[in-house]
Amino acid sequence: MKKALSASLTIIALLTISSLLLSATNADNGEKRAVTFTKDVAPIFFKNCVACHRPSDIAPMSLLSYKEARPWARSIKEKVVTREMPPWHADPRYGDFENNPRLSESDINTIAAWVDQGAKEGDSKDMPPAPNFSESWEIGSPDLVLSMPKEYTVDAEGADDYIYFRVPTNFKEDRWVQAAEFRPGNKRVVHHAVVFIETPEMFDAAKSLARRRGLSEEAIASAPSIIEASSPRLFQREGTVNRVKMDAPVIDDGCSTPGGGSLGGSAGSLILCVYAPGRNADVWPSGTAKRIPAGSSMVFQMHYSKTTGKPEKDRTSLALVFAKAPVEKEVLSHDIINFFFQIPAGAENHMATACYTFPTDVELVNYMPHMHVRGKDMKYEALYPEGRRETLLSVSPYNFNWQTLYKLKKPLPIPKGTKIIVTAHFDNSAKNKYNPDPAKTVRFGEPTYDEMLVGFVDYIRDRPKERAVAKINPEIYSDYAGEYQIGPGFVFTIVREGNRLFGQATGQPRLELFPESETKFFLKIADAQVTFVKGEKGEVTELVIHQNGRNVRAKKVKKTASTGEEK
Repeated sequence: MKKALSASLTIIALLTISSLLLSATNADNGEKRAVTFTKDVAPIFFKNCVACHRPSDIAPMSLLSYKEARPWARSIKEKVVTREMPPWHADPRYGDFENNPRLSESDINTIAAWVDQGAKEGDSKDMPPAPNFSESWEIGSPDLVLSMPKEYTVDAEGADDYIYFRVPTNFKEDRWVQAAEFRPGNKRVVHHAVVFIETPEMFDAAKSLARRRGLSEEAIASAPSIIEASSPRLFQREGTVNRVKMDAPVIDDGCSTPGGGSLGGSAGSLILCVYAPGRNADVWPSGTAKRIPAGSSMVFQMHYSKTTGKPEKDRTSLALVFAKAPVEKEVLSHDIINFFFQIPAGAENHMATACYTFPTDVELVNYMPHMHVRGKDMKYEALYPEGRRETLLSVSPYNFNWQTLYKLKKPLPIPKGTKIIVTAHFDNSAKNKYNPDPAKTVRFGEPTYDEMLVGFVDYIRDRPKERAVAKINPEIYSDYAGEYQIGPGFVFTIVREGNRLFGQATGQPRLELFPESETKFFLKIADAQVTFVKGEKGEVTELVIHQNGRNVRAKKVKKTASTGEEK
């Protein structure tokens, strides 16, 4: 009996072992099943890679066909296994982003197995249809496409070009934009591009500036946008680009200054959208949109790099989709920027910061770090009013060739008084293979061989009520005319021209002020207000500029006569 039981147990054990071995063998055979390009790999490439890896786009090779992909097989495996491709540089510990293109482990294993098995083509019948990129836009069918008025020729050699093109919209009423997408005419030379909204008031200011500079009537009609204006106290112009002067004050910790490293304002509120290599189109959440006022023009700021060694041509376009549903919240952009940092020659890990404090409750929706080729990493943090500090985004390493727009899956509520801290590190050493010159000290500047520290954010807020212009006696404008001292060598000049009032900061264009009451005025081209303060005897003694949550007081130091005429 014992022998029979023992024999039975032995048989069961042998059968179990045999079964396990058979299962393992089958599993092993399953893992080693034939993996081919047409059946297994092409669908992965078409879904995740060919938006860039196709002819005439920014990637070095196309992956649309087996013939094009096969020579790169081992390199593809290396880049995919190390997660260098598809490019995504955000630390997964921070933020939850809807456009994260990282491949699944299954996709990575499939590509690796394909290469390990000899990168075979497979049956042509298994090949899926290739995506059609000829007319497709990421944002879908656009309602309007605006293009540069003419083709621009980029020289074969020389310094970078910053060129501006004005494109009228001819809008008869305000339009709300739900999505916007750039289509560079020549990605080989378009370093990046920004489209600014130029309102009719801004164009008037540009013409006024051109008139005061003595330009001809013909030149005034096509006056450069005031967006092109820069502070002569800080910048010097070389060719078509602006560069911070080498003897400008050095402030690496922009967060230690009242302006956070900026000049106190922001071009962000004028930005419609941005293009940079690897950046996605702008598509804002349902019920939110950006406003383009009636009569506005789009100003294309085009940054061209002369990278090919031969003349190139470009004519970039912009596609817009208008909001179809009621707009409940407005989308705005802000550039958290430090103009004053300085990177020492040879510095391997130089740190600089920029900050901005939100003056109202908002919700963050997008982030986009921007530096040039010495940029090493960038981090966004929120310092909340109660003292809590939270990392929102950490991009390390930063890659100039892949300036991603990081789109949050859900808007992030940010209460009034929250400070956004942007911290960047730069590598100006010889170890950085992209460094143009490790022996040079580097300042902020528009060309690629200079540097930038800009943390773009898109945010939404409740749709503001339209501000009504009050009807007041324009004779009181003469009391406001004069110069108001903001700081050493920096004044805010108020000028009356007939029934209109204008303000102008040193080195900045003149802007019209619109009355909300007898003492409170606002700007239509920026979220800013000016309040005039009177003394005990009723005389105007100072003004207060309210912008970006800051109140800047300026004492009246000189009364200037009004022109008494309307222009």
